[in-house]
Amino acid sequence: MVIAVGEHILGEVPEALIRAACPFGGGLGGSKEELCGVLSGGTLILGAIRGRLSPEEKDEALYALIRRFRERFIAQVGASQCKAIYNNLPEMHKRCVPVVE
Repeated sequence: MVIAVGEHILGEVPEALIRAACPFGGGLGGSKEELCGVLSGGTLILGAIRGRLSPEEKDEALYALIRRFRERFIAQVGASQCKAIYNNLPEMHKRCVPVVE
């Protein structure tokens, strides 16, 4: 889903971006201790779409978008940390791959 949304907006998600996002899976390297990989990946896609290219550009609009994305994500799954999501929603491990793809 995250990659599909990125492809819908970007035309094609660059392979380098997909590779760069891989280590974030499973709460950072599969540790389940850090930020959910879906939230990290979605943030990377939003950055690819709306991120700045020079220091002169402003970040406020992107940061507001990321805050809204995070808030909506937490409202749906109850947390932003992988371990808390797994503890709250044990069936989530079956749903992560389809959400990412």
